[in-house]
Amino acid sequence: MAVERTLVIVKPDAFEKGAVGKIIDRFIQEGFQLKALKMFKFTTEQAEGFYYVHKDRPFFQELVEFMTSGPVVAMVLEGENAIKRVREIIGPTDSEEARRVAPNSIRALFGTDKGKNAVHASDSPESAKYEISYIFSQLEQF
Repeated sequence: MAVERTLVIVKPDAFEKGAVGKIIDRFIQEGFQLKALKMFKFTTEQAEGFYYVHKDRPFFQELVEFMTSGPVVAMVLEGENAIKRVREIIGPTDSEEARRVAPNSIRALFGTDKGKNAVHASDSPESAKYEISYIFSQLEQF
């Protein structure tokens, strides 16, 4: 199995619920190494750049508004098959579906719906590389 790095962002809804520590701890308990961590608030331009792959989708503006609505916590996790494993741990995009099919997933526990779903996680090696460099331009120092 390959050791990978992936990006996870605790979204404003989970931040507001006070779930940041529980979410970080979940990944540590699952055996991931925390390689970088920072709290910040996206500007509109930053959120648009980060989510550029969705720019032509009807939910893009709503996503940008949500992601700029409050602070977020971004982290880089490292571990074997990190991208796939993190995606399994966070559960389906729709938090309501997650509660049905993956009741112990992060989105089932801390998400509200399809948009306010507690966390973002990279979905491929290519997106992980882009997203990590977008958020952590100084990662090579770690």
